[in-house]
Amino acid sequence: MTNRVLVVDDESDITELLSYNFRVAGYEVLTAADGMVAVSTAQRWLPEAIVLDLNLPGLDGFAVCEMLRVLPSTRNIPILMLTAFATEQSRQVGLQLGATDYLTKPFSPRDVVARVTELLKRADNAQAAS
Repeated sequence: MTNRVLVVDDESDITELLSYNFRVAGYEVLTAADGMVAVSTAQRWLPEAIVLDLNLPGLDGFAVCEMLRVLPSTRNIPILMLTAFATEQSRQVGLQLGATDYLTKPFSPRDVVARVTELLKRADNAQAAS
């Protein structure tokens, strides 16, 4: 089975870069450029993981994360917040709202793919243990 990842960022160069790297690693990728589209796409497509920027038009990444954690169909999808907000407060808020991991920009695309792969392994192990 191919793992699906939803990449949410309003900067097309970032979504293109990450999409390419995820595809090379064997992932199926869908992208969204604003918060409302991200929520509806996640509900409809049910990806195995979400890479989520904070600074989005419409709903910001914090609101998207909070909504995804409330919805039964998306509440257990691992979310990696990938953002230019490098403050400890932003990191803590993101994690408290349900982000599984938090990475700041600038970033290595390979590191993002590796982190998502690790999040999926942890999710699989947790599911197997329950």
